[in-house]
Amino acid sequence: MSGAARWLAPAVSAGRRNAWLACLISLTALLVLGNLANDASLELDYGWDVRVNCAAVEAHAEGLDPYFVKNLKGAKFSYPYLPVTLDAFRPVCAGGFLVAHYKPIYLALALISALLLPGLGKNRRGLGDVALQGLFAFGGFLGFEWILATGNFAILSGLLTAASLALLLHPGQSWRGMGLATQLAGAAVLGLVTSFKLVFFPVLAALYFLPQPRGRKLVLIAVTAGMFVLPILVSLVVYPDLFKSWLSAISGQIPGQHWPGNELNPSLFVLALMLAEGIGLAGSRPVVVALYGLTAIALVLAPLAIAVWRTVGVGRPARKASPLQMLDDWLVDHPDVATRITVLGMYALYLCAPRLKEYAFFDVALYAAILVVDLPAVLVAAVLTVAITIPNLASLSGVFSGGFGQLTIALVCFWLLLPLGPSGEPASWREPRT
Repeated sequence: MSGAARWLAPAVSAGRRNAWLACLISLTALLVLGNLANDASLELDYGWDVRVNCAAVEAHAEGLDPYFVKNLKGAKFSYPYLPVTLDAFRPVCAGGFLVAHYKPIYLALALISALLLPGLGKNRRGLGDVALQGLFAFGGFLGFEWILATGNFAILSGLLTAASLALLLHPGQSWRGMGLATQLAGAAVLGLVTSFKLVFFPVLAALYFLPQPRGRKLVLIAVTAGMFVLPILVSLVVYPDLFKSWLSAISGQIPGQHWPGNELNPSLFVLALMLAEGIGLAGSRPVVVALYGLTAIALVLAPLAIAVWRTVGVGRPARKASPLQMLDDWLVDHPDVATRITVLGMYALYLCAPRLKEYAFFDVALYAAILVVDLPAVLVAAVLTVAITIPNLASLSGVFSGGFGQLTIALVCFWLLLPLGPSGEPASWREPRT
């Protein structure tokens, strides 16, 4: 009996662990639903971004320049996207249906984004993993709450990000046998996504951590870069006049109207600017840029590099080879961990963007949703608490409105997701959740 008891003890322990984790996930889901319902009950003028975007599309259809706010039916904000998107968004805005019903449409798109997210490892996602990823999509970092409040088209970039990652990471099949066409399609979609918001272009560099031969990875990066540039070139060639107006609008050269530079959305760049102001050097661009770089390195890039170094173990080579070649070989030999590092790299580079709007944290939540499902239960609970429970409680109480609060919780969540163990045995990934 004692032997049987010892044999059953781990299963009983795992069952209890999963029971309390399921309860925590359920309570968190109720909190997120309550927060979204509370927002829906408020009599506020929501959806200003979707109205501006569709007004710009209609102005373009009527032959007006949509980058002049005076042509956007009384809107206060300018249209930020490339000219090529004006025709691409025309079917979306046709008939005013999106403007009138954007909330249920966005809810459906967020759900589709969560369902498209890939899992990590060889096994397909279970129902619990799908539910956990959906919870992150709807409640992570309050990103989706801000999308519902503003009606921003970041919901489309999130949807395409999820689709691109599903094609690039392609779970359930051997990495060595994965079709190149599938990954090329994912790379193309990812490149188009970054062309929506140009500041997130560095995210594409994280593809180098994919568990593929170096040549294939460079091809994928080249495709993403090409698809990033393509909308810019099409806008320049096909819409030359509108392209000039777009440049004027985003650079603040159109007097008397809103432009992105008017907004100081809390980011690592703004933090560096505040530090420069504290020492009386805010007017020195080199100082601000240097502080920005040091901040990004200290808070994000250095922790990621150290974690990858410890995991890969390039500091203790077993044979004569360059560190880069050893990294390539190790990634190919450890596809599951390499895939996780790839998503972590995207998460890190996204956080380093110089302009990080509140609704952009929807994409951050999607990256976190991929990374969280294979963690041990304690880490899942910690990430769940930091990324969803705390910000949603703060939002319900009215003391949290985005800004540095979102950035702070996203940074803490990023640190929790980093591997902590020695080379070859990342402690936070070694024992998957049952």
